[in-house]
Amino acid sequence: SAVIVRFLTKRFIGDYEPNTGNLYSRLVHLDGDHVAVQIQDTPGCIQVQEDCVQVLDSLSRCVKWAEGFLLVYSITDYSSYQSIQPLHQHIRKVHPDARTPIIIVGNKADLLHARQVQAKEGLQLANELGSLFLEISTSEDSQGVCDVFQYLCKEVSKLQHAGSTDRRRSSIIPRPKSPNMQDLKRRFKQALSSKVK
Repeated sequence: SAVIVRFLTKRFIGDYEPNTGNLYSRLVHLDGDHVAVQIQDTPGCIQVQEDCVQVLDSLSRCVKWAEGFLLVYSITDYSSYQSIQPLHQHIRKVHPDARTPIIIVGNKADLLHARQVQAKEGLQLANELGSLFLEISTSEDSQGVCDVFQYLCKEVSKLQHAGSTDRRRSSIIPRPKSPNMQDLKRRFKQALSSKVK
């Protein structure tokens, strides 16, 4: 969530509710063109928990329409690093095409004193999974965050221009709406139906 907020606003917000499921839209300047980008902030942890089926279902819906992925872990939280491989495997089940770009990002690179995951571990995992690896500091380096998103957008753009089948697939699968918007629509319908009666 912090990475997305930093990319969209260029500001770092330390306190927020992470993994809210929000869908953000933005025009991104890419190689001289403005490209419309949609970013889904998804629940990221695949762990044994009571609502695991619900989390996986929600995650699968997000993964189906996405054309590129950033898998972000904190270098200060080893368990977040351990969730990267199961997330990657889940994405590859939904998107078996190995060309679909997945970038593994180690965040909080400024907190070296609290590091639990070494950079070589992140690089080794990325190599095993066939992904690109980067370490960034969302709080200190706005440009690093922008570079990660720019790179992902370029990789997705290459795929879109590779063939018409990719373009057809992206137009067939509907984009999910932000849960907040769905909730507003539901409440609006309830309000209208109560007025009609």
